[in-house]
Amino acid sequence: MRSAATRRRVEAAPLLREAERRTAQVELLATRWPALDLADAYAVQQDTVARRLAAGATVIGHKGGLTSVPMREFLGVYEPDFGHWLDDMVHRDGGTVRTARRCAPRVEPEICFRLARPLRGPGVTISDVLTGAVAPALKIVDSRIRDWRIILGDAVAGNAGSAGLVCGSWTPMAYAPDLAAVNADLLVGGSRVTTGSRKEVIGHPAAAVAWLANALAAYGKRLEAGYVIVPGAITTASFIGVGQKA
Repeated sequence: MRSAATRRRVEAAPLLREAERRTAQVELLATRWPALDLADAYAVQQDTVARRLAAGATVIGHKGGLTSVPMREFLGVYEPDFGHWLDDMVHRDGGTVRTARRCAPRVEPEICFRLARPLRGPGVTISDVLTGAVAPALKIVDSRIRDWRIILGDAVAGNAGSAGLVCGSWTPMAYAPDLAAVNADLLVGGSRVTTGSRKEVIGHPAAAVAWLANALAAYGKRLEAGYVIVPGAITTASFIGVGQKA
């Protein structure tokens, strides 16, 4: 006989997959499964990723989610989460992304890291992270939950909102600017819609990557050399529609 937790996971995963396929949002998972917890949510995420891998996708990195104060306040969530980046989520700089395939896409400015060596927690620090290279990026996030009224479990189950990533030119870490001092303006359709500072991301973007490496250790995973790591948004996320440029 299946446990209650197993039933929740088995039922929630296809619900989110179908919502993504139909680009039709659904109600909060907790509405249907009030007992759904973080362990359930990460199991649902892993089920989705495993199915994508079986279909031919490849994990190319990870995403730290809700690591910035603005995004946690925006969504009413008070703990970071993480998700996976797959190769079919990456788009060419200057290219076109089909937003019509998303439920309710938003964009966020990022700094992303490309790791020079593996990082395995616990005990990973900022200095461990500051190797490899960095690049400016735009992250596309999406939610299968109606009106983006998510709680932490919904965010986790939905792969931390990971929907697309556009990376700019890579700069070796030795030549990178002071990452904690980087500010960003997000322009959508030529108009500035929000601004923010990297200090909002756990004080330093590399601290968010260290948190991610240490969090993954609890699941027996590590960040691999060459992985692209997105530590968390500098600003709140802004909607983007068909025909708009960010």
